[in-house]
Amino acid sequence: MAQHASLSPERWSSFSLDQQILMIANEMNRAGKLMGVLDRDRQRAAYERALALTDLTIRLQPRPTLRRELLRWRDLVAVLYVSDSPDPSGHAAAFRCLLRFTPEASKQLAFL
Repeated sequence: MAQHASLSPERWSSFSLDQQILMIANEMNRAGKLMGVLDRDRQRAAYERALALTDLTIRLQPRPTLRRELLRWRDLVAVLYVSDSPDPSGHAAAFRCLLRFTPEASKQLAFL
């Protein structure tokens, strides 16, 4: 995960929850464009980045209910990450779920 390797918890916490969710969504969007069999390694890398950003968000989340829901969502992405083949419908469901975490992120649902 070289792309976000230097991202510290302090730096991540400087972003609003809306921004954090949208940055995770950006990685999910990348993964969604890589559904071909030959794209599997690149797709896994995008899921890995989404998981890492999610982990940072969970780690810094002071609200227990939101932390719990993020942990549940993380499980959805972890299944996609370890899957032997791309799962477009599972990906779409997880992506839509992520975008529902904040009102600002929900605005992006119209573009899916």
